[in-house]
Amino acid sequence: MYKYHCLNPISDAGISRFSEDYQETALEDSDVILVRSANMHEMQLPDNIKAIARAGAGVNNIPLDVCTKKGVVVFNTPGANANGVKEMVIAGMLLASRDIVGGIEWVEKQGNASDIGKLAEKQKKQFAGCEISGKKLGIIGLGAIGVLVANAATHLGMEVYGYDPYISVDAAWNLSRTIHHINDLETIYRECDYITIHVPLTDGTRKMINEEAIRHMKEGVVLLNFARDLLVDEEVLVEALKEGKVKKYVTDFANPTVAGTQGTLVTPHLGASTEESEDNCARMAVQELRDYLEHGNIKNSVNYPNCDGGICVDAGRITLNHKNIPNMISQFAKVLGDAGVNISDMTNKSKGDYAYTMIDVSTSIPESVVESLREIEDVYKVRIVKGE
Repeated sequence: MYKYHCLNPISDAGISRFSEDYQETALEDSDVILVRSANMHEMQLPDNIKAIARAGAGVNNIPLDVCTKKGVVVFNTPGANANGVKEMVIAGMLLASRDIVGGIEWVEKQGNASDIGKLAEKQKKQFAGCEISGKKLGIIGLGAIGVLVANAATHLGMEVYGYDPYISVDAAWNLSRTIHHINDLETIYRECDYITIHVPLTDGTRKMINEEAIRHMKEGVVLLNFARDLLVDEEVLVEALKEGKVKKYVTDFANPTVAGTQGTLVTPHLGASTEESEDNCARMAVQELRDYLEHGNIKNSVNYPNCDGGICVDAGRITLNHKNIPNMISQFAKVLGDAGVNISDMTNKSKGDYAYTMIDVSTSIPESVVESLREIEDVYKVRIVKGE
C-alpha cells in the first residue's frame, strides 16, 4: 500500500487517479506529498518521503537543496496550467489598451441616474484606448505559456517577437511560423509596444526588468508579468510609470509596492486559478508520483534527471538517488556482483551535481544488498521496485 499526503486541497480530478493501492494518510507516514502553495521551507521532512509533486509550475515554496540531498525527487507540472495563464495575459493586454476597468467603475458610481445613457456618451472619450491589432508584442520566454500567448496574439493581428535562447524542440515545433524568433532582448525592448515575461525565477532572471532594461524600452510600453513578481525591479518600475515611460504594468502579484499605484492593473494571482488548470495540474502530479513509486521513472523533475525505464519485466528494479561523481556505477556493480545479483539492464542519468541510476536485475535482491548500497558514500536514497 502506497501512502500520500496533501498539504493543500488537491482537485478530485487528480486524486481520483490514485488506484486502490493508495491511501491518504498523515505526513509522517507518507511516501509522497502533493502540494500547491504551502510553504515547505520550515518543514521537517520525514525520512520516508520519496517524492513531492507540486501541482503547478513554480517550486519556490519547496526547499530543493534539502530535498535533493535527502534523495527526494521534486516534480512540477509544466504546461498543465498554460492555457489559463495565456487567457489572463490576453485579457491583461486588452484591459491595458482599453480603459475597461475605468469605464465599469464610472458606471457603478452613477448608480441609478436616469440620464446615465446621455452621461455615458459624454464621458466615454476619457476611457477610450487603442486596439492591440497591428501592435508589436514581445514575449520573453517561449515555454508552454509563452508559445500559447505567441500563437494567440498572432490570431489577434499582432506582430509577435519571441526571445528564448533555450527553446525546446517541442516548443519550436508548436510555435507559429509567423513569430519572429530573435536572439537579443534589446530588439524586444526597442521595438515592442507590449512585453510579457514567461521565464522561471532564478539568480540569472531575478530583477531582469531593471532600470537599464526599461531605459531601452519604447516610450509608453505596456509590461505584463504573470510569471513571478521578483523578475521585475518594481520600485524602479513605479518610477517609470510616474514618468510615463511605462504606460501600464499588468501583474498577477499583489504587493505593497504596486497595489493601488497609478498605472498598474494588479490581479490576486489568478493566472492558473481556473477549475480546468487545477484539474490538469492535479492529474499530471498524480501521474508523475504513480510512475515514480510504481516503476521508478522520473518525468518533469526539477532536481533530478528525467529517466524512463518503462515497466520492469525482470525480478526487480533498484533505483538510486546519488551525487554525480566518478566511480559510483562501479561501486553499485561491485555490491551486486559480490552478492551474486545479475544485472539485466542499467540506466544512469545526471542533472548538474546529482544523478539517478536505475538497475534491473534478473535475480532476487537480498536486504543485505540494499543496506550495502545505502552505505556507499554520497548515495542519498535506495528503493526497490518490484518486477512484473
